[in-house]
Amino acid sequence: MKDLSDQRGLYVPEMEKDSCGTGLIAQLNGTKSHQLIEDALLMLSNMEHRGACGCEPNTGDGAGILIQLPDLFFRNWWNERGISLPDFGNYAVGFLFLPKDPVAQEASKGVFESCISEMNMEVIGYRPVPTNPNGLGKSALAVEPYMEQIFLRSKENLEPKVFERKLLVLRKYGTHRVHQAEPELKDFFYLCSLSYKTIVYKGQLTTHQLSTYYPDLHNPNVISAIALIHSRFSTNTFPKWKLAQPFRYIAHNGEINTITGNLNWWKARESLLESSFFSSEDLEKMLPICYEGLSDSVHLTMSSNSCS
Repeated sequence: MKDLSDQRGLYVPEMEKDSCGTGLIAQLNGTKSHQLIEDALLMLSNMEHRGACGCEPNTGDGAGILIQLPDLFFRNWWNERGISLPDFGNYAVGFLFLPKDPVAQEASKGVFESCISEMNMEVIGYRPVPTNPNGLGKSALAVEPYMEQIFLRSKENLEPKVFERKLLVLRKYGTHRVHQAEPELKDFFYLCSLSYKTIVYKGQLTTHQLSTYYPDLHNPNVISAIALIHSRFSTNTFPKWKLAQPFRYIAHNGEINTITGNLNWWKARESLLESSFFSSEDLEKMLPICYEGLSDSVHLTMSSNSCS
């Protein structure tokens, strides 16, 4: 065993191994800037060795970034279209992966919008997400989703933290309802994030491709005081656009490899769920907490943020 008593820092070269790459940059005084996002993208591109690729070197296992919601950027976009957004904290943005087929798009959005209305919220509008697919491999392009950002607000006067909890219920409830109504869309209707505080840009991309794929990330009005990045190297699931990370709250390095056991434990405990923050009706809307066909990283974030 190597003597680590004189070591400076946490990095131990002898323990280097292949696994996902994660990184976090934060401005401790809370000051938001665009440079922080550019620095995070540079950090991500330097983690190419931490991300897997397929038989095509330009088809990645997944890469993504989580940042604070760029309020000014979105506000300007809507102002150009004659619409004023509510004050920050009173509206939310959901990043939607949708099927390419227009009929399937409208069907899934219709089911989701009915859930929004049922939970006493309303849609402000949709923003098509600009993308640049040049350089993506054929495998990634073959399953590339159509992407929109949905903007919504509550019809009630809610505190931001209460609004955020309500958005969590909506995300899980709406996703379940869409997948029940349109089972063939299980891999094609997905919310990367739904929050008034943060937003996630991700995809079945390499570490270098994320930066060029989403032009939004280079707009000077896209600013943040935090940036969480992830480069995926999965050991137990095949690549999918929705399995790229971060997962709304976390970026997970490594695999637990006990997927079936964890799923069964959750199923056994769902009847015991209770919370001082969520009503029994809200908890019922969120069930099932976890379901098959996803990675253990997805299950980790599903189980942790559903009961907080």
